[in-house]
Amino acid sequence: MKTAAVLTTALIAAALTQPALADKFAPYGTAKVDMHTMPVTDTVFDVNYEDPQKLNTLYFFVKNTKKTTGGKVVVVTHGPELRAFAKENYEKYQGIMDKMAELSKEGVEFKMCNNAMLAAGFKAEDMHGFVTVVPAGFPEVAYWQSKGYRYINPLPLPVKDVRYIDQPGLRK
Repeated sequence: MKTAAVLTTALIAAALTQPALADKFAPYGTAKVDMHTMPVTDTVFDVNYEDPQKLNTLYFFVKNTKKTTGGKVVVVTHGPELRAFAKENYEKYQGIMDKMAELSKEGVEFKMCNNAMLAAGFKAEDMHGFVTVVPAGFPEVAYWQSKGYRYINPLPLPVKDVRYIDQPGLRK
């Protein structure tokens, strides 16, 4: 009986102090929600990744952007990631290229900087058929912007599980 009374008192005290604890961790209140409809917006992605594996994250950025904006999408690639688009590297990057080809089938245009491609030792005929080689990457981005496309520079930093980063003892 005595244990039950102590336990009941502890539970009541915890329930009464819970709002106070919540306020302690939320001195600025709670976020507002504005899930407004986006107007149709065409976008151009400026892609320059050191690691071709980061194209996996680009895939989701493009999918989410296209779904939300409903507009046309152009991806301009002009960095080390371009090696993943080379036919000779298909076996190594097959999963990534299959995702990029899927985007292409959905209407995403892939433009590759000729300067970067040549500097990496490739020629246009070395690249997969859904890629269009253009004179230069940065001018290509500017070209699409001049046609009304909105600029996106997607840093390949996924947010999955960031809630648990730097928190000892929590899921990593």
